[in-house]
Amino acid sequence: MASRILLVEDEPGLRLTLTDRLESEGYAVEGVANGEEGFQRASDGHFDLVILDVMLPGKSGFDVCRDLRRSSVGVPILMLTARGQIVDRVVGLKLGADDYLTKPFEMAELLARVEARLRARGPVGADGQAYRFGPFHVDFRSTEITREGKPIELAAKEFRLLRYFIEHRNATLGRDELLNEVWGYDALPTTRTVDVHVAGLRRKLEANPRHPHFILTLHGLGYKFVG
Repeated sequence: MASRILLVEDEPGLRLTLTDRLESEGYAVEGVANGEEGFQRASDGHFDLVILDVMLPGKSGFDVCRDLRRSSVGVPILMLTARGQIVDRVVGLKLGADDYLTKPFEMAELLARVEARLRARGPVGADGQAYRFGPFHVDFRSTEITREGKPIELAAKEFRLLRYFIEHRNATLGRDELLNEVWGYDALPTTRTVDVHVAGLRRKLEANPRHPHFILTLHGLGYKFVG
């Protein structure tokens, strides 16, 4: 599955140029021209990376970045700006951006930074025994999860459920499948058991469990993990 990139850039020529080049590299790109729409799409869509211009009409890139992080949207953000001052780069990073690139830039550098951010988002380590999403780091080998270095206590079934979600990221997972794969074919729990454990994970992982950003409910279908 191609990595999905949201490009928030108000200059039509640059937006078209970047979209064409990124798509030629195999990425699926969606482009929007203002900060408000960028915030909504980054919040509602399932993107692997946001390329975010700072100077946008209405809602600036700084505001978009800040509001996404306040909403616990953990998608990596690469900020673009025509400014060269160090203070602007510092502001962006403090607001939650993952990387920063100053215009004008070489396309090769942009592609390298995109690849690095996408690589950092997925499994890390030669054996894929760890995973990062948002502020969380999951170590499958030690069965530990931390938020910005601080440990989070998960029950054994919660951890197994989270691992299955991570291993099937962006896939729609029905309750029966989760019961079979996490609890086992010979177990006797009901689909309500899945809902209870998902609710438990949300309480521990989501800033607002009623409006989750990592574990989504697909009504009538099941759940989808998009961290």
